[in-house]
Amino acid sequence: MNPPRLVLDTNVVLSALLFSSSALAWLRRAWQAKTIRPLASRETTMELIRVLAYPKFRLTAREREDLLADILPFCETVAVPAGIEAPECRDPLDRPFLELAVAGKADWLVTGDNDLLVLSPDFSVPIVTPAALRELLDAILTLDSPS
Repeated sequence: MNPPRLVLDTNVVLSALLFSSSALAWLRRAWQAKTIRPLASRETTMELIRVLAYPKFRLTAREREDLLADILPFCETVAVPAGIEAPECRDPLDRPFLELAVAGKADWLVTGDNDLLVLSPDFSVPIVTPAALRELLDAILTLDSPS
């Protein structure tokens, strides 16, 4: 089975990268084990780089590079064409994640952001919380394991 292709929003990636005891630390282990395949575009990568530089995280340039090295090599890079169809959302910074999900033919867009979650019923890619994703993946892996 090919690993599920996922768009992880910036806050999900940050929680997985910065907080090793967080509820999302399992995601980091999953992409490192290649049981999931994160997708990245130029825009979503630039957003991650921008947010990692926030003063509140107090990360040195070297620490930011190390964190990027913990995710980017595991990502599939997707070129998002101009004018791709994606629904309008309240936060314009969320649009690149929607566009990436469509362009990358993602299995899921994973977020805790209500501005994205409210779009789920009308979006072509399922939008789920990290907790819902974990349940889905657990069910898939259980179904795929030999009895």
